[in-house]
Amino acid sequence: MTIKRKLTGAPPRTKLPHGTVDTQMHMYLPGFEAQEGGPPLPGGALPDATQYRRFMKWIGIDRVVITQGNAHQFDNRNLVACLQEMGDVAKGVAAIGPDTTDAELKELADAGVVGARIMDLPGGAIGLSELEGVADRALALGWMMTVQFNGSDLLEHLPRLGTLKTKWVFDHHGKFFDGVTDAHVAALKKLIDQGNVWFKFAGCYESSKSGAPDYEDIAAVAREIAAHAPERIIWGTNWPHNMAKTTEEYPDDAALADTVLGWFPDEHARHRALVENPQELFGFSPL
Repeated sequence: MTIKRKLTGAPPRTKLPHGTVDTQMHMYLPGFEAQEGGPPLPGGALPDATQYRRFMKWIGIDRVVITQGNAHQFDNRNLVACLQEMGDVAKGVAAIGPDTTDAELKELADAGVVGARIMDLPGGAIGLSELEGVADRALALGWMMTVQFNGSDLLEHLPRLGTLKTKWVFDHHGKFFDGVTDAHVAALKKLIDQGNVWFKFAGCYESSKSGAPDYEDIAAVAREIAAHAPERIIWGTNWPHNMAKTTEEYPDDAALADTVLGWFPDEHARHRALVENPQELFGFSPL
């Protein structure tokens, strides 16, 4: 079945504050083919800038961080084109390696890229094996980094993660695919308390075992971290929900936003996660 994405409707009951930044989404423009090693391009009508602008208006988003999609692997040309299309409201996170040329890095930075992506899951362009090399390049550029892996392995990777000097984000609610324990949460808090680590609320359905509509297993950790360090939380829609392959599987974004934004302890913490924290981390000017 051809997937149809909902782009309009009743807005979330939770009004998003002025200046809200969607820090996790992907965008695809015509003319950029999927690359070997990654998944295919999303099905249905291409989730491009026109679709996303409609989505922004519906949900109440003012600014966006476009993350390089796995389909394009290390070919960041689509990302650069998307940043040009979206203009000043957008920043980017690219897929780079330790050996990416200085010329390409300059081109990316000039286009609005402010971060590098580690994706240590099937289809990802670059994994934890290159963590330190990518972190060094990011640090030299003044970029941040997003890091995604099976969070149930956090304790194994903790010594390496704890030595990183660059600013980085533990992505997608940590993706604790094989369960989360008190030891995992304690380790996560310890990392966050170092001052250079953020935790992203995005894509809760990708690792939840309890499932919709409440995603209570994800919510339990999210509430605890949001209460512990509201200054270290960011939020994203995960649009266009690439794991959904049919219209029936596609989430209602307004309802999903209400659910996830309800995990913050109060309006102040929510404002920090949606506006102030991403401004600081990604270098947006205040609106």
